Amino acid sequence: MSDHGYALHHVQLAIPPGAEDECRAFYVGVLGMEEIAKPPALAARGGLWVRSGSLEIHLGVEIDFRPARKGHPGILVGGLEALAERLVAAGAEVVWDENFPAFRRFHTFDNVGNRLEFMTPV
Repeated sequence: MSDHGYALHHVQLAIPPGAEDECRAFYVGVLGMEEIAKPPALAARGGLWVRSGSLEIHLGVEIDFRPARKGHPGILVGGLEALAERLVAAGAEVVWDENFPAFRRFHTFDNVGNRLEFMTPV
């Protein structure tokens, strides 16, 4: 990476206190992401971190939690249709949107109501 370049390290999403196990079931169990250990100084705050390839999502506890219903990460994936099927089988709503040129995509919400977008180039 050059001195003037940017790269995304992680996306932070808020979760309510005590939702770690529920979020683990969604992000690891349904999405197939890998949980990674938080540094000890940060682990005391609760939450959890997950990774898939170079993408990390940090799920941080927020006392006055409100889900992100509009702002969201746009996540590139292979096997978009298979992921949509897994989400539907797990009870999540999948809303396809064909209005983004050169990509096939859908929106869904995680187990605590945060909006997520999954997409693949066409």
